Amino acid sequence: MSGARPVGHPERWLPARPCVGMVETASIAAGIEAVDRMLKEAPVAVVFAGPVSTGRWLSLVTGEVEEVRSALRSGVAAAADTLIDQVLIPQAAPDLVPALRGEVRPRHLDALGVLETAASTAAVLAADRAAKRAAVQLLELHLAPGIGGKGWFAITGEVSDVEAALREAAAEARARDLLVREVLIPKPDPGTWPLVLVGR
Repeated sequence: MSGARPVGHPERWLPARPCVGMVETASIAAGIEAVDRMLKEAPVAVVFAGPVSTGRWLSLVTGEVEEVRSALRSGVAAAADTLIDQVLIPQAAPDLVPALRGEVRPRHLDALGVLETAASTAAVLAADRAAKRAAVQLLELHLAPGIGGKGWFAITGEVSDVEAALREAAAEARARDLLVREVLIPKPDPGTWPLVLVGR
């Protein structure tokens, strides 16, 4: 994933469905301090740490549930009054962390689904829900700077499965009032895939 900064215990073995924790702050300085506190608190791996929109910072860590929960508490405490959002996903979808890292290798490209949210944390939650609710493959989860704090993800699978996954993901984002748009392309042109398979 473009813009990701993997730091802090990257060599750790990660469970097949790791816990994921996120802290978003309204201050870059507070965001950096929050990452530092999380790394000192528990042996978590940082999947993403960086600015996601003007003046905002997102930190996303992964690891065992209790480690992430402990790290998240420290990160939230460090964020103090700059905290915008905090999220804990105890059992993340298997492809979630690889998609964030840009490490997913497509098994088979079929129908394409793309969902865009107004906030990065909402994109992660929606992508996780989509990947858990239908027989689809999560290809890309994009939180990089340069898109105004938004997030988006791409999935593939049979048309009916992609449609069902998008419906579930859209409901998740809509519940947080952060859904921008979801798109289903039943038969993508071959030239479309490089647009969503970022860096591959």
